[in-house]
Amino acid sequence: MASKSSPDLKRYVEKRVSLKLNANRKVVGVLRGFDQFMNIVLEDAEEQGDERIKIGMVVIRGSSIQQMECLDAVN
Repeated sequence: MASKSSPDLKRYVEKRVSLKLNANRKVVGVLRGFDQFMNIVLEDAEEQGDERIKIGMVVIRGSSIQQMECLDAVN
């Protein structure tokens, strides 16, 4: 899944994360997977802004991610 040059995101799989994206967008969901380019798969995702929009399962390109925050406790 992840190589030495990729981010260590294994510990965040199955946790709820918040992603800040380009164009001032924010998406929150459960991290289900990722690859060496930091492309992210979120389940039960919703876009947050003036209103919350449920978008379900989504793949987000790593190049559009500016910041990632884990919202659940990590072991």
